[in-house]
Amino acid sequence: VQLQASGGGLVEPGGSLRLSCAASGSIFSINHMGWYRQVPGKQRELVAVANVGESTNYADSVKGRFTISRDKAKNTVYLQMDSLRPEDTAVYYCNAEIVRGGAGYFIDTQEYWGQGTLVTVSS
Repeated sequence: VQLQASGGGLVEPGGSLRLSCAASGSIFSINHMGWYRQVPGKQRELVAVANVGESTNYADSVKGRFTISRDKAKNTVYLQMDSLRPEDTAVYYCNAEIVRGGAGYFIDTQEYWGQGTLVTVSS
């Protein structure tokens, strides 16, 4: 199982970016999928999470600006980031709790991380 993230880049303050993260491999089901971010010298922090149902949670710093969504058929999670600020600059990592397995069977449940994608907000 692996997570492949994409969509980072350079954007001016006030701009928008959309991150994507697709899970692939022997997947029976996916529980939560989310995004974290990290800047040098600081701990990785939760940005947003889409839970196994329809509920979502956001860091206070991104509420009203970022939107997380899932395409369960594609095992993909998105992060729409609007009204970006310089302080949003970070490496963004996708995260998922995945039940490994196949049609009619499961192996175990593990936490997976994507490779990280850099978001730079600067003029």
